[in-house]
Amino acid sequence: MIALPPIDYDRATGVLTGASMLERCAALAFKAGARASSAWSHRGFGLGCQVVRTVLPPRDIKVMLNDDAAFTFPYGDGYWSLLLDSRYHYERDIERFFLGIADADYTLIDCGANFGYWSVLASSRPYGAHRAIAIEPSSQNFSRLTANARLNGDRFTALQRAIGAARGTARLSGHKHEQFSIAGNGSDGEEVAVIALDHLIDDGRVPAAGRYVIKLDVEGVEIDAIKGGRRLLATDSILVVEDHGQDRAHTVSRYILEQTPLKLFMHDPLTGRFEKLARLDALDRIKQHTNVGYNVLATASPFWEQRIHNLGAAPARAER
Repeated sequence: MIALPPIDYDRATGVLTGASMLERCAALAFKAGARASSAWSHRGFGLGCQVVRTVLPPRDIKVMLNDDAAFTFPYGDGYWSLLLDSRYHYERDIERFFLGIADADYTLIDCGANFGYWSVLASSRPYGAHRAIAIEPSSQNFSRLTANARLNGDRFTALQRAIGAARGTARLSGHKHEQFSIAGNGSDGEEVAVIALDHLIDDGRVPAAGRYVIKLDVEGVEIDAIKGGRRLLATDSILVVEDHGQDRAHTVSRYILEQTPLKLFMHDPLTGRFEKLARLDALDRIKQHTNVGYNVLATASPFWEQRIHNLGAAPARAER
């Protein structure tokens, strides 16, 4: 069977091209479902996409995130199809952060890159055209990641590895592409190579004295990843890491505050700013939804602390 060319969708204009009548109707359903489910953090949206996809031919969609950023995924994917709603912003607080540092000179280290969303954006002109290394363990996801790299002129590097505390191997567990993890004890999953963040220096992939934004979305091994990146985190770097809403103990943030020299920041919807967190009780208020991930920023760098302060106040809400 000859694969169909991807459908094209421009988020800026809302124009969908190359779609059949059935696929256009599906797009309306995806948009309506995204809009309706936003009231409860998009619970049920993925299931709705799964139902709609049963009547669609297998096909990709290419979404123009901006005029210099193209991102492809399977049409009807239950995670990424939220992008068909022009009002939806994936990780809105982090989008604001990346736009606010577009003029800074840094390299993005995108760990758990999935299909490469943030590497595509950070390397695009509106975000500063930064160098990026996208690291993803799953061969299934890595195929999508490299396709998105090619689609954008191979302007970022893709590396198939898992991130942990030390070199080795592990097995992936999970059934959804956005939730693959080496944290479980699955024996049937794909075997993957594991490296520590500091090995990026040892292996010559990044210089020891660079400036970095390190995004960790590694599904349960965040603390191991931090432990394996002490030298990298001691550089002029800032860590963007998930503290999931269902974790009421705030395990990742607690570790950062109590076991590392890093200062912790998080976007506070009450002030519209990234606020410094000296205590964890603020997270009890901010983390309102148990089915979404929240991001914290952690740094020991005066440069990055000043950049966070300079972001100022603006209406924003973390959304996933």
